[in-house]
Parts: sequence; structure tokens; C-alpha cells
Amino acid sequence: MAKTKGVTSKTAVWVIVILLIVGLAGFGATNFGGTVRNVGHVGETPIDVNRYARELQQEITAFSAQLGTNMTLAQAQQFGIDRAVLQRIVSTVALENEAAELGLSVGDAVVGRQILEIPAFQGLDGGFDRDAYAFALERAGLSEAEFEADLRAELARSMLQGAVSAGVGAPPAYTDTILTYVAERRDFDWAVLGVEALDAEIAAPGEDDLRSYYEANPDDFMLPETKKITYAALTPDMIVDSIEINEEALQQLYQERIDDFVTPERRLVERLIFRDQAAAEAAKAALDAGEREFEDLVEERELSLSDIDLGDVTEAELGAAGPAVFALEGPGIAGPVDTDLGPALFRMNGILAAQETPFEDARDDLLDEFALDAARRDIENRIDNIDDLLAGGATLEELAQETDMQLGRIDWTATTDDGMAAYAAFRDAAMAAAEGDFPEVIALEDGGVFALRVDEVVAPRLRPFEDARGQAESGWRAEATAQALAKQAEALAARLRDGAAPEELGLTLTSETDITRDGFVPDTPTDFIEQVFSMDAGEIRVVVGPTAAYLVRLNAVNPPDPDDADIAARKRTFEAATAQAIGADILQAYTQAIETQAGISLNQAAINAVHANFP
Repeated sequence: MAKTKGVTSKTAVWVIVILLIVGLAGFGATNFGGTVRNVGHVGETPIDVNRYARELQQEITAFSAQLGTNMTLAQAQQFGIDRAVLQRIVSTVALENEAAELGLSVGDAVVGRQILEIPAFQGLDGGFDRDAYAFALERAGLSEAEFEADLRAELARSMLQGAVSAGVGAPPAYTDTILTYVAERRDFDWAVLGVEALDAEIAAPGEDDLRSYYEANPDDFMLPETKKITYAALTPDMIVDSIEINEEALQQLYQERIDDFVTPERRLVERLIFRDQAAAEAAKAALDAGEREFEDLVEERELSLSDIDLGDVTEAELGAAGPAVFALEGPGIAGPVDTDLGPALFRMNGILAAQETPFEDARDDLLDEFALDAARRDIENRIDNIDDLLAGGATLEELAQETDMQLGRIDWTATTDDGMAAYAAFRDAAMAAAEGDFPEVIALEDGGVFALRVDEVVAPRLRPFEDARGQAESGWRAEATAQALAKQAEALAARLRDGAAPEELGLTLTSETDITRDGFVPDTPTDFIEQVFSMDAGEIRVVVGPTAAYLVRLNAVNPPDPDDADIAARKRTFEAATAQAIGADILQAYTQAIETQAGISLNQAAINAVHANFP
């Protein structure tokens, strides 16, 4: 019985989903009357027309939710949703038909228990609510008899599915092979030959060498798609020098930011609060007599210095304690002082002198700030006029003539980030713009504005050889160096194979142990570990990197560590996933076989009738 309950848990989910989906506003249940009852048969079992309509509606609604818009049937058919739903129902009915042929079924008690466990049929007290049951079935377009028959068939089908796919295990040879591939370990020694190890300097390339390299590696010399852009821009820096300076406004700005220019004296202070005045006075007396250190008092209160630290404070911020603390001419103790939190001792640890920047000294900074802010406001006031000129058909060239906007041109690519392309807003606009687009005013991060026009889009093309000569020479040298290092490394590898000791060859070996396939060895090529795992034990191989060659000697191939808990967990997970996949494949093959054996007949007219009821 426990097994039956387990396999029927999916039924509850199936039922609840149907009830929820068909209850959604705007997607009411469809019930086909008249003589159209079935859209087909699998063997002797009919495919109910309402079942097809409900499941098709459910699938369309789910896709609509993903797309964020209501999907029509025509759109669903373009995705093949109707065919997928029908095929799924045919497979399900084939299993139900086979279960009926085999005489599989469940009793009324099992059906009843399943109904009682469905949350959609429960009341506020968690118990079965017959009114909720009837209402939900009515919304789904089902009678109680139809629903209970469907549920009974579903339970029988689940029993058949479980019998076909359950108990399938993953073949040990298969899982062990995969696990060995994933978790095998390697022990190896390796040495690197860098440019400094070359026996001879690489000769300078000739003209033919460079041209051959250039022609053999065209992808290295491709220029990206380029947009030739004309723009008109107006930034605060362009007009800041024309801004009239108002001395009174500068004085007002200075006063508004007075806290930045005039800072009062501040002191580094700690405050230790006591339960009463007597305790505070006794502590102060102990300090004065040298019987206690301030740290001792803090520790006795089970506090730390960070707990009592007030940081740097002004006299006003200390309140009633301000005069006493600021009366100290150097580090020391003030108090006891009665505070809002109780009597307290204050330790002053340092004095931060008052600072004042006179208006005359701050004027240049204020002038820059004032002028740039005024320039931004000036530009903001001009935007409407610039918009009107563009709307009236003015070109960017005419904008530059009639306004203070400056005309410029740029060959823009996705990696251009200088000049106007230093502005993120310009880069975004350049990326989105196309030939023929109407220029529009766009704001810049610093308060400026611009408009742009794409004059031409130049497709990716091969950089001319003369322009690429320097790059070609660098590439040729790198390739020639790698080839020379590889040749030199192969010669050393041959001597190692003949029994020469690494020390005789001037090689310094690095040993690695228990390296797995997903391991990493710093300062090696990206395919280094892959090459190591393709080697046989005892093999010596040369691995060539972009700027160095590597000699590798594989010492041992170690099986997965049987004591590694992570590997054991991965094995269990893989076995379970493999068994599930094999079970699913067996069930699919079984379903296809019983479909063929039972025979499938579809009523296209009935299917069309269902489709006709969809928007």
C-alpha cells in the first residue's frame, strides 16, 4: 500500500495543476457537447475530447506565462504545441489502455483516500470539503464520476509505469567507467623551457616570412565592423570659459559649503560610564593615585576599548562634557561628568587642530565648480532649441553653425573608448544607431548633450599588410620562438627517454601528485591537463604553449580514491541519475511498443472542432 501511495503523489500534482490552470481568469474550462466525444482511440480506450482541450489549454497558458503575453492557437501551432500535447496524451492513454488490458486497477478506498489528500478539496480546517470538491470539478468541466474514473485510470497507469521503469539499476561497468574517467588521478613531473632557454637567438624575419604569416593567419588581422559617425556635441567644458562669474554667488557657495572649508578643533575621545557618581569618583581617584590604569577600569567593566571609543568629536558634540574635555591641554582624563547616560570619565587621546580655508584660497576650486554647474544649467536651457532645429530638418553640420555645438567625426567600433566614445551614453547610442536613423538629442553623464549620425557602416575586413606589419612581425616571432622551443624540448625529451637524468640536461623538475582531470597547474597552457591525461604511464611528452615548451613525464595513473567522500557521493548521484534515465528510456520504448500493438486512430474532425474553440 505504501508503494501505491508513493506513485500516486504525482497524480495529486497533476490534478491540482489542472484545477488551477482551468480556473485562471480568461481561460475557463471548455466542455464539448453534442456527438463529438473523442478525438481518437488507443486500442479500445477513447481519448476524451475534453481531456485534449484541457491539456492543450493548460500548455498554451503555461507558454503564455513564459512569454508574458496571451498566445493564440495559431502561434501555439507554429511552436508545435498542439502536436506535442496530442502525442503526450496518446502515450498516456496507451498506458491506461494496457493497464486495463492487464486488469490493473485500484479500489474505491484508494481513490477516496487520494481525493481526501488533495489540498484543492480541503476546507479551512484541513478536512475534506464536499462543496469545494464540487466547485473545483465544476470549474474543471468534470462530473464527479468522470473525475473519479480519470483518477482511477491515472492510479492504474502509475502502477504500470512503476512496474516497467522501477527497479532499474545502472550497469556497474558503465558507472565505473564514467567515474574512472572523472576521478582518476595522475602523478607527473614537468619542466618548462622559456625564451631564456633558447640555444640560439631567433633570426629576424624576411619580407616573405611576414607575408606568409599574414596570409596564413587572416583572423589575427581582421578589423571589426566600423561605423563612420558624425556627431555634434556640447559639453560643459566647451562653454565654461564663457560663463560670467558672479562674486556674490561664489561667496554664497562658499557659505553653503562652509563645513568643507572651516572645521573646528576635534579631539579623540573615549567615554567610560559608571553606575553612580561615587563609583566614578572612586575610579578617578584610583587613576590619579596611579593605582589603576584606564584600561584596567575598562576591563573590570567587561568592555573593550572599541566599546567606549567616541572617535573624533567637537566640543559641541560632547555636550555637558565638552568644556572639561577641551580644557585639557594634552592627552589625559576629564571628569567625572554627569551625562545623559550617567556619570562618566572621558579619556582624551589626541587633538586635531581646527582648520580654516579662507574664501580667497578656496576661490579657484569654487570658481570651477560654479562655472561647470552654470554651464550645465545653460546647456539644459538650450536643449529645446536644439530639438526644434533637428525637428525642423537641420543637419548636424547646421547645428554646429547655428549653436555652440561642436562638430566631430569618429570611426567607432565596439572597443572604441576614447574621445566622445569615453562617454557611456555615446557608446550606447553608437551601438544602437544605424544608417538612415534620425539624429536626436541625447544627454551625457557630465550634463552635456550630443546628436549623432551614422554615415557609413564598414563591414569587418582584413587589415592592409602595411598597416599590420608590426603585428605580423610580433606574431611571426612568437610562432618561430614556440617552434624553436618545441624542437629543443623534443631533443631533451629524446635524451630523457634514453635514460639521461634531468640534472644532466639542466632541467629543474616540478612534481605533481593526485591531479584530477578537472585540476589546474599554474603557469601552464590551457590544454596542459588534457594532454597529461592522454598520456600512458612512463611516457615523456612535449607540450607546446604560446610562449614556452613543457616537458612532462607521467609517473603513475591512479584510480579514484575509494576513501574520498566526495567521489562516493558523486558515484551515488550518477548511479541514481543513470538508473532514472535508463528507466525513462525503457518506459518510452515500452510505450511505443504498446501504441503499435494496440493501434492508434485519430479523429481529425474532432481535433479541428477543439481547435475552433480557441482564440
